[in-house]
Amino acid sequence: MTDPTKPTLLIVDGHSLAFRAFFALPVDSFVNAEGQHTNGIHGFLSMFIGLLRDQAPTHVAVAFDVSDHTFRKEEYPEYKEGRQETPSEFKGQIPLLKTALEAMNITVLEKDGFEADDILATLAKRGSEAGLDVLVCSGDRDAIQLVNDRVTLLYPSVQGVSKLKRYDPEAVMERYGVTPEQYPDIAALVGEKADNLPGVPKVGEKTAVKWINQFGSLDAIIEGAETIKGVVGQNLRDHVEDVRRNRRLNRLLDDIDVPVEIESLEVGAVDEPAVRDVFSQLEFRTLLKRVLDQLGSGEASPDVPTVEVPAARSLSGDELASWLGDTNGTVGVTVEIDGGRPRAVGFAFGDSAVETAWTDEIAEAVRDWFASDAPTAMSDAKPQIKALARAGVEVRGTVIDALIAGWIARPSFPDKTLAHLVDRYLGEQLPVADPDQLVPENDGASPGQMSWFTLRAASAAVEELPERAREVLLDIEMPTLVTLARMELAGVAVSHEKLSTLSADLGARAAAVASDAYAEIGREVNLGSPKQLQQVLFEELELPKTRKTKTGYTTDASALADLQQKTGHPFLGQLLAHREATKLKQIIDGLDLAIADDQRVHTTYLQTGSQTGRLSSTDPNLQNIPVRTEDSRHIRAAFEVGEGYETLLTADYSQIEMRIMAHLSGDEGLVSAFKAGEDLHRFVGAQVFGVTPEEVSAEMRSKVKAMSYGLVYGLSAFGLAKQLGIEQKEAKQLMLGYFERFGAVRDYLRSSVEKAREDGYTETIFGRRRPFPDLTSPNRVLRENAERAALNAPIQGSAADIMKIALFRIDEDLRPLRSRLLLQIHDEVVVEVAPGEWDDVERIVRDRMSGAAELTVPLSVQVGHGANWNEAAH
Repeated sequence: MTDPTKPTLLIVDGHSLAFRAFFALPVDSFVNAEGQHTNGIHGFLSMFIGLLRDQAPTHVAVAFDVSDHTFRKEEYPEYKEGRQETPSEFKGQIPLLKTALEAMNITVLEKDGFEADDILATLAKRGSEAGLDVLVCSGDRDAIQLVNDRVTLLYPSVQGVSKLKRYDPEAVMERYGVTPEQYPDIAALVGEKADNLPGVPKVGEKTAVKWINQFGSLDAIIEGAETIKGVVGQNLRDHVEDVRRNRRLNRLLDDIDVPVEIESLEVGAVDEPAVRDVFSQLEFRTLLKRVLDQLGSGEASPDVPTVEVPAARSLSGDELASWLGDTNGTVGVTVEIDGGRPRAVGFAFGDSAVETAWTDEIAEAVRDWFASDAPTAMSDAKPQIKALARAGVEVRGTVIDALIAGWIARPSFPDKTLAHLVDRYLGEQLPVADPDQLVPENDGASPGQMSWFTLRAASAAVEELPERAREVLLDIEMPTLVTLARMELAGVAVSHEKLSTLSADLGARAAAVASDAYAEIGREVNLGSPKQLQQVLFEELELPKTRKTKTGYTTDASALADLQQKTGHPFLGQLLAHREATKLKQIIDGLDLAIADDQRVHTTYLQTGSQTGRLSSTDPNLQNIPVRTEDSRHIRAAFEVGEGYETLLTADYSQIEMRIMAHLSGDEGLVSAFKAGEDLHRFVGAQVFGVTPEEVSAEMRSKVKAMSYGLVYGLSAFGLAKQLGIEQKEAKQLMLGYFERFGAVRDYLRSSVEKAREDGYTETIFGRRRPFPDLTSPNRVLRENAERAALNAPIQGSAADIMKIALFRIDEDLRPLRSRLLLQIHDEVVVEVAPGEWDDVERIVRDRMSGAAELTVPLSVQVGHGANWNEAAH
């Protein structure tokens, strides 16, 4: 630490440290509500606040580069060429960082034609001449030349910006074997890869230091170059002009015109309102407190949360029933779970928090309250609802899940835990026990206190939602959550015998295909090793190269399928067949392992697992079971009707996304086709190819179907051509013909992207929003990806909303019966039907699915039944 009795100037290389912070922190963990990545800003400010605390500088400035166009670039156009393109997630962070620093009353400096290093050098010289100790914080090794008795370099370690190595003259000598003034001579000889300054071939740091110590300076080395023997001596003589150029360019200018006086850099009080505004935009609540603690006036501010966590009272069963009876609004609830059953439960209402261990007495005390219409706020509610159900307590009131509310607001970057929500919405820290301590000093929040934080975080999250998005949360997502909990508890009967037989068959198939593949190349290889496959495919077989990656040429499935189509090489066909058999065997083995003691598989549905609102599943993932192949039929046949039930009912929507497209676009041709109940793809094919519907061949229909769905997903003519295996010219003609006859579809697709660009988000029929900040990105790749996703989001999101509405309404109508919902996969639901209930169940399913939304076209539902999932297909 610097001498506290002396004034100290801290000067920081803003770009250098922010860029290092960007790579030190996970990108997706730091994103604000607008979709702006903030990890570089967060890392920089965290380091910066630590510097202010630990070094206690009296004067501070942060320097930034303006552009690559500097005097160094003018002399040597290749200077810093070849650097990787700045990551798109880093773009936009520097302007926000500057704004944050200015609000903190920190001087920000930059100068056209020069680098931040030159500003650092100039201020270091001025500061030391004015009698200040100077700290230079930079990740650029050129700054080593600034070190002297009054100037110390703080250099970030490989761990990131949080650990800084102090370089005074002694430390430089110890590390490099030369004085700070001599370091640029070493750099001139060795070169600097980051700056694209090539050095003398075969001359490394050791050789350069030896020469410096032998000759005394770079000029003396050049003068005595003829005396240096061997290859390195000749290389030096051949590249002496490179060395001279490197030394000119790596010298930092310490006399440029920086329009500030050292006195003006004195640390002062922050502009608290401005800091709060900026940090609120960045969503840095914890950092805000650190900044105000370090730089604030110290006066109490009404905006600073000064919340005292209430102590949770422990209640008996009768006391808890009485306490719940006195509540008249939303109650925060937390169920601690052990082995899938409640261990303890906490409640909060207003400023009161209560809790108790779970017993039969408590179950009796809360059963009626949970079964009433009492509104509750929970965080990650589904496992808690399931635990209560296993204990004989059913939740029937309105549940508000704080995590799902946060996901509705930020579907691209949902918060993972209650702690994240508390930080984001309340600006507070949830007390959490240290997982790294065997006996934590802090036990963390108790169930009652967790409920208190949950109640407040849920309320703040819901309040922040636009009205229609709030309706999506309360009227779609929350009823769906309760239904999913019931489905997960029910599970689905799966035959271990059938899966075992399938696994063995696929294992034998994979082994046979592998044997054929080995025979084709004359030896055995690891067919799952990309490195070995690269050698076989591109060196031994000399097949055309695929897309280049960091580890060689890609061997992913799509690239190999393209390669097979181009070359027809038998080894590729065998390799792909082996991969398919192996992949299916893994799926089947995963399903088999997931069969519980009740001989049923209980998947977990992920409600916040997508940005569009579609459900996914895990443990096991039922979405990855292939569709409409012979293998898929065998796998689905293992999903059977359970004991005590009569049959499985399956129902799915027919062409739901195309129906939503017809509704949103209002295209008369599509609307009339759906209303007339015609085969849509045959109808469209007749229009596009100019023939009667009866004359539309299977090939024509296939092309039109691929194109119709492709348009919804932003498929280009190139993509369509690749998908159909046709020329790009033909694909383009297909698309032109389609749009000539269905102009309203073209107009809708164009206008929907433009509206999203203006609004910053898309919206489903029901009001679910998905932000698209990259629609205005200067990065073409990001912008075009966002445009394609924005085309599909309202359609796919509306389909997800419709399915969820149908799902919880079916579940509600089935409650008086024994029949129950089991699965929801893609656009399909599976119901286990009890004896004598088929007619009622079929009517409920058809009515609820077809009536889930009022569109200008009918929602068509197909229903089937059978003893297993495959037989029930329709």
